Amino acid sequence: MVELTWYGHSTVWIEDAGTRLLTDPLLRNRLAHLRRRRGTAPRLPAAPDAVLVSHLHADHLDFASLRRLPPDTALVVPAGAGPLVRQALGASAAGRCTELAIGERITIGGLDVTAVPAAHHAGRGPWSRHRAPALGYLVEGRARTWFAGDTGLFDEMVALAPLDLALIPVGGWGPTLGPGHLDPAGAAEAVRRAGAAWAVPIHYGTFWPVGLDAVRPDRFHGPGDEFARQAAAVSPATEVRVLRPGESLAVCRP
Repeated sequence: MVELTWYGHSTVWIEDAGTRLLTDPLLRNRLAHLRRRRGTAPRLPAAPDAVLVSHLHADHLDFASLRRLPPDTALVVPAGAGPLVRQALGASAAGRCTELAIGERITIGGLDVTAVPAAHHAGRGPWSRHRAPALGYLVEGRARTWFAGDTGLFDEMVALAPLDLALIPVGGWGPTLGPGHLDPAGAAEAVRRAGAAWAVPIHYGTFWPVGLDAVRPDRFHGPGDEFARQAAAVSPATEVRVLRPGESLAVCRP
């Protein structure tokens, strides 16, 4: 069985085989021009055994949030992200930071964690020289869980099948979606390709730019339910559970 709590955006607490993981922690209510409009800043139940970071964008690799975790928390990041992490968190971070390239695996407690592809921008931002290929992670313990990170569709999704659980992005934090993102229809196709028994939509309905509350509010509120409708049509074998930030789910392997 895998137990999870979605704290909003791409921040998910995963417990499996006695091991606790935290994905892309964004643990505060404000990030630059974005503010949390649903849920509250996460209060974690315990210290995670490790953090999985999918890519360098500031809403996924948030150093202010990482500083709120115990200083010995293990970090798993894309290959090439190490220099940026050490620059932000200090040289001591090198001893607890593992860089993974696609296909590489690490054992964390009772879990095997494998870096898998993601179709998303590799940079930190338009003014940064830091680059590292974006990743998803396949977490294998009592269940097979895919944390997709932030991604568009790619052919290799079929190689992930079969999955017990997919944590799949279905939107974003603004009224438009650029390349390298999944909308509800794309996310439904992704879980079909990946053969997911269960799916939880993430990366939507949490943060929104200040001053844009009235601009395309459907892009904030609607993606989770729309994903459930799309998945029922194209991947009827997938059980979708739409959570609110702070809600939990336990999935038992058949």
